[in-house]
Amino acid sequence: MFNEANGGNGQDRPGHAEALNLLARARPEGLKALAEQLLENLGDISVIENRTGLVMVPMRDTVENVDFHLGEVLVSQAHIMDPSGHVGYGMVTGRDLERAMAMAVVDLAMAIDPAAAPISEFLASERDHLARLDDARMRRVEATRVEMETF
Repeated sequence: MFNEANGGNGQDRPGHAEALNLLARARPEGLKALAEQLLENLGDISVIENRTGLVMVPMRDTVENVDFHLGEVLVSQAHIMDPSGHVGYGMVTGRDLERAMAMAVVDLAMAIDPAAAPISEFLASERDHLARLDDARMRRVEATRVEMETF
């Protein structure tokens, strides 16, 4: 199926876990447009599940070394399947069932053809966009850093 490391193909294509992470953080407009484009070629698909729910956020107290739940996060999830048994899954934070379904459609299309050009191009574009956002965030954090002297 998918190699979790880097696609297992010697190319710069992401593995399945990284692809799902990129899709979950992708800009909604582009994700939905890609799903619409891919949906035309998927034929009949069955919706197994499309709903919202709460996911517990686990944390670890590093002093006591115990796990606890920080709280819950509202998520939307979609689970679909094509007639040949390929499955697609999408989960995003918030109450956007359409976005979760779009993610599931793209995941299903990746299961059928992992090397599909529109998907690879979209993932590369989103990887670059998210890297720029993360870099900008880290620059803002770095600007607040204070050097402390130890007495």
